[in-house]
Amino acid sequence: MPTSFFTHPQTDFRSAQYTAIISDLHLSEAEPVNKRFPLWKKFKTRQFFFDDVFETFLKHIEEKAQGATVELVLNGDIFDFDSVMALPDEPTFHVNWLERHRGLFPRPERSRFKIEKILKDHEEFMRALRGFIMRGNRAVFVIGNHDLELHFPSVQQEIIRSMQLPDDKKELVRFVEWFYISNQDTLIEHGNQYDPYCMCEDPINPYVRGYNYISLKLPFGNLACRYISNGMGFFNPHVDTNYIMTLSEYVKFFLKYMWKAQPGLILTWFWGSMATLVHAFVDRLAAPIRNPLRIEDRVSIIADKANAEERMVREMKELFVAPAASQPMLLTRELWLDRAFIVFIAFFLIFELMTFVRSVYELSFYWAFIPLFLLLPFFLFYSKSVTSLVSSYKEPDDRILAMASAITKVKRIVYGHTHHTRHEIIGSVEHLNSGCWSPAFLDVECTKPIDQKTFVWISPSDTPTRQAELMRFLDGKSEVINPMARG
Repeated sequence: MPTSFFTHPQTDFRSAQYTAIISDLHLSEAEPVNKRFPLWKKFKTRQFFFDDVFETFLKHIEEKAQGATVELVLNGDIFDFDSVMALPDEPTFHVNWLERHRGLFPRPERSRFKIEKILKDHEEFMRALRGFIMRGNRAVFVIGNHDLELHFPSVQQEIIRSMQLPDDKKELVRFVEWFYISNQDTLIEHGNQYDPYCMCEDPINPYVRGYNYISLKLPFGNLACRYISNGMGFFNPHVDTNYIMTLSEYVKFFLKYMWKAQPGLILTWFWGSMATLVHAFVDRLAAPIRNPLRIEDRVSIIADKANAEERMVREMKELFVAPAASQPMLLTRELWLDRAFIVFIAFFLIFELMTFVRSVYELSFYWAFIPLFLLLPFFLFYSKSVTSLVSSYKEPDDRILAMASAITKVKRIVYGHTHHTRHEIIGSVEHLNSGCWSPAFLDVECTKPIDQKTFVWISPSDTPTRQAELMRFLDGKSEVINPMARG
């Protein structure tokens, strides 16, 4: 069974004066410009890369630290493996039909190819990170839901190799499974473990075994991105309102942008939704690879890298929510398959009724429209009554915050994942969310950016404990945003 690449972390990771936390960069391959349909995945084109901004940001936080070592925590979804559609020219493995149309499966050799493609298209980003490390700073990668494939040691090794670090500097880069404790005062998690649609069922044992291969069990959200979003390139997956709409909004969107580019959109959506549903349940039934003789070793390794105690790893795992894949009807509603099945059944029953009536009376099939129109108000009422729980998830609730604080013995918790900035006091816990850097736009034309470029900055204060600020990086400078409020 694969193990993590770093098993002997340096003790200096346990202390930090200055910590910068960013999340949800969603680095992926560069999408070639579609000359016929230029809006197709426009948000993924090189035009919206921010690698140069990231380099300026790193230099800025070094200046803020006034020469002291900076701990950079890349808090999940730094890489977006799910949106990579590139295929190797001469693959050493079999690429099936589904992979050719929706991206490679999460297996070691395939995931390594994907990270190679991402890193090649983001050479400036990696050069900036290399320079940051070479100047004596540290970087911690927290694994999120869209970069679950960082669990593979070969993927971690490829990231280290691409930075071309000398041996003594490689120890300044660390990968942690799902949480990290900075300076014994701040718990840092991506936060997907409390989202039923995006949680990794078992980050201690994330691998499942297939026939002659090892794979990762992906959450429902990842599968939806692969099988649905990858085939519907006018929807930006980084903004919920771009793909979670009402029926009338979908119709207007289709007529405005997609009827020429994707006249068969309904079929694309249907088979993508069915593939998502089937894959989610197949993965749900797959048992993780567990070696009873290595469980305690795994827990010990994870604890060491997270600057935690072994009991914290076990107790933090108990806070995970149940995966959405355990509720079949919930997933069918999220995928709109329930509405598709209702329409199919209605057409089938009306067809059977008309066939029976026509065997007795000579009637035109146009009479079938009468029951259809009668049923339409009930269908619309049902559609409006169904709300998506995907968009309703915001942050872990008060109970999880309080329990995580008690388990890890900290009073500050930082999340990512939701793409929404937060800074508040809930009970006795200071709660922050670092927002996102992803190419998020409110429109298909990519003229209305949600250009956050936000981060959490933790620095020494006049008191014995460090202080945390939620900041935005803009034009080479940073400013405090969203002042803390009592909750």
